[in-house]
Amino acid sequence: MAAMAANRVADLKTHDVSTILGTVVNPAGLTHAKTIPVHRIGAFADPGFGASPVWHVFAIDQTGIVVGPGTGVVGDRRIRIDLDELHLLGDGFAWAPGSFFDQDGSPDPLCSRGTLRRIEERLATAGYIAQVGHEMEFVLVAPDGSALPSHLWAQYGLAGVLEFEGFVRDVIEAAASAGVMIEQFHPEYGANQFEISLAPRTPVAAADALVLARIVVGRVARRHGVRVSLSPVPFTGSVGSGAHQHFSLQTSDEPVFSGGDGPGGMTPAGQAAIAGLLAGLADAHGVLSGSILSGLRMQPGHWSGATLCWGTENREAAVRFLTGGPGNPHGANVEVKIVDPSANPYFASAAILGLALDGIERSLPLPEEVTVDPAELSDERRRAAGITTLPTDQASVLAALDRSALLRGILGDAAVDAIVAVRRYEHDTYGSRTDDELAETFRLAWSV
Repeated sequence: MAAMAANRVADLKTHDVSTILGTVVNPAGLTHAKTIPVHRIGAFADPGFGASPVWHVFAIDQTGIVVGPGTGVVGDRRIRIDLDELHLLGDGFAWAPGSFFDQDGSPDPLCSRGTLRRIEERLATAGYIAQVGHEMEFVLVAPDGSALPSHLWAQYGLAGVLEFEGFVRDVIEAAASAGVMIEQFHPEYGANQFEISLAPRTPVAAADALVLARIVVGRVARRHGVRVSLSPVPFTGSVGSGAHQHFSLQTSDEPVFSGGDGPGGMTPAGQAAIAGLLAGLADAHGVLSGSILSGLRMQPGHWSGATLCWGTENREAAVRFLTGGPGNPHGANVEVKIVDPSANPYFASAAILGLALDGIERSLPLPEEVTVDPAELSDERRRAAGITTLPTDQASVLAALDRSALLRGILGDAAVDAIVAVRRYEHDTYGSRTDDELAETFRLAWSV
């Protein structure tokens, strides 16, 4: 290890790297970091650097800590960076994702990256390889979080790109330099809102890439005198920001979402995977979009996936199916639309893939497809098909997660308890505030 670290240090110094940034993401969706001089990179990789267990339960208000069993002031963890995912940021910095371990070297059950790796390994044991593609929606704001002018802004309009053309260009260049594979970058529906789509990768690598993309975008924004809001609802009365996740599955022989005889070419395994998602999505809601602001975004008619159903290219369905073909070079895949930027992306991917695997293992039947805007369905049709609208009140969302044996089996009790704890702190501390006050208070809570 010492010789390998020495070689890595020498290599980094040829790129003028002096500083290593290692990050972890906690159950509240907050990105935490440790920064070291480059010559300490070997120790950062193994045995890692110490961090209190309360890193897992820092709250989004910058002051709250939800102390509980295993997350108090006693004890210590080690954060180890993954040198295989080391990326150059420029200006003397390099970045690597970190994972939590106990002092004896065993994985920390509260580590979100470790949890996703465990799910990735479970899929492999079952004979499946997953690819995940993340979308990153965000709003540009002033350094104090206030709204920027948007006189020329139009939904998906060219004016939005030209208004911030230097920012857009620099993000694309910085991302390419850092090894972030951007597939598209465009203005979105809301004022000063953009979306970046990242190339699909294996689950842990994909979540790492999303964290790196947020760092790249945040650094470029600073250089242009603005900030990036990753709030689900930066401003009330406007559209929210999602963090949709696409995923595909394949065996050693074939993809599961194409080449079959089922709807859209799905194989039986593909149908069961989507059925598993639908069966467990209400329980997973608190993992995917459980913050105190998430319910403000989860509204029908806002493309947020507020209706618990599936449909081919149906942007109002919680689960959107995309068929393969010439227009979709990555092949058939599934988009989970209810994920928002307040979610820990590692836990979110673990929940989604764990539910899909559960559906396959139980051979769940695929419900009827919804081929129209769910709002057009009569109450009778919705009842007959078992179609419901996902709740928007945080207390109900968290209660479903807390009592879910299914999600506890996927993520582990420790992870579910921590997610519920930090989110209940939000509800108990800030639940009486108005929507406007919540948006104002937490506009920059998830920013980097």
